[in-house]
Amino acid sequence: MYSSSPADAPVVREPLHAPVAHLVRGGVVEGIHHGSVVVLGADGRVEFQLGDIEAAFYPRSAVKPLQAVAMLRAGLPLDGDLLSLAAASHSGEERHLAGTRRILELAGLTEDDLRNVPDMPFDPVVRDAWVREGRLPSRLAQNCSGKHAAMLWTAKLNGWTLEDYLDPAHPLQQAIQEIVEDLTGQRVARVTVDGCGAPLFSISLHGLARALARITSAAPGTPEAEVAAAMREHAEMASGSGRDVAALMRAVPGLLAKDGFEGVQVAALPDGRAVAVKIADGANRARIPVAAAALARAGVDPGLLTEFAGEPLLGGGEPVGSVRVVRALDPVPFTACA
Repeated sequence: MYSSSPADAPVVREPLHAPVAHLVRGGVVEGIHHGSVVVLGADGRVEFQLGDIEAAFYPRSAVKPLQAVAMLRAGLPLDGDLLSLAAASHSGEERHLAGTRRILELAGLTEDDLRNVPDMPFDPVVRDAWVREGRLPSRLAQNCSGKHAAMLWTAKLNGWTLEDYLDPAHPLQQAIQEIVEDLTGQRVARVTVDGCGAPLFSISLHGLARALARITSAAPGTPEAEVAAAMREHAEMASGSGRDVAALMRAVPGLLAKDGFEGVQVAALPDGRAVAVKIADGANRARIPVAAAALARAGVDPGLLTEFAGEPLLGGGEPVGSVRVVRALDPVPFTACA
């Protein structure tokens, strides 16, 4: 544990976001993405910030590594690819479905025990195949099913009730909230319901970056280190083939990265350097370019990040522009590298 008395909860207010990326078409700024960015050094200090890094916000699925740490602390006996899946926003590929079935089998449970919402696979290619085959939405295909299967097994191992495992007052969710507060170093501001049906805790962007830094820099053998290792070694299980977050982890040695809906991205290196990004309008196209620029600010070799500068903007099928990070995010000379 990091602190027996986390700091006060972040303030619930309208975030004071700032411009973080421009949509440039034909040399003219066509649109502006606002958001917030924080970069932490290896010592945990804020080395760069833009926008509002202290207001309460919902990290969405970027909080899943923290939830996985909490479940390991509560006795969940997973490792490797299945632990990565427990922290995943997966694409609904067959390996993700098979992995979730395996977690349920190990727990002596079935898909019927899941309480996440039925959905089609997240990956558009896989989803289109499902539609052609006439397959219907299922709880197994929903991108959080690995986490939910792990939650069920954790509850069963502790003798907790299963049918209400998503209730914020359930012992499982109380244990998860305790670890979220422990790792972020701050009290949760609000509790609501995420898209999958699980409780969602409001923290600050600064707290999210601090939590992932603590996970990646934890001592070997700890639940934090086990989660980090599993997600790094099985990046496609934590996301999916072709997903930008998996490509980012492959490109930068030692990097742990997790995305979340509504434009959230967090990433951290083994020495504790970390970045967190929130795109105010939730636009996915600005998430990775801004995160890559923040990582360069943190000292990651920009040469490792060139493929994450953003997809070209097309006109008539030809590149006519791009998403460009604001000047304030341009990398500055830095002696460290990943």
